[in-house]
Amino acid sequence: MYLTLPREFKTERSRIVYIENKSEGLEGEARIGRVCFSRSKKTLYYRGLVFQSLKGAGYKSNY
Repeated sequence: MYLTLPREFKTERSRIVYIENKSEGLEGEARIGRVCFSRSKKTLYYRGLVFQSLKGAGYKSNY
């Protein structure tokens, strides 16, 4: 599946969240940033990256 970034930034579909990279363990690099959600809220966009929901399949992660 090919995902594209939204054409325009919609403030009603964005918010500031805590983001932590846990790809290499339980602790990782963290920051606070503004993310934009898709209409279904199953995908989020951050700094040109696209994250899809794991639908409960991830260990200590959401996307």
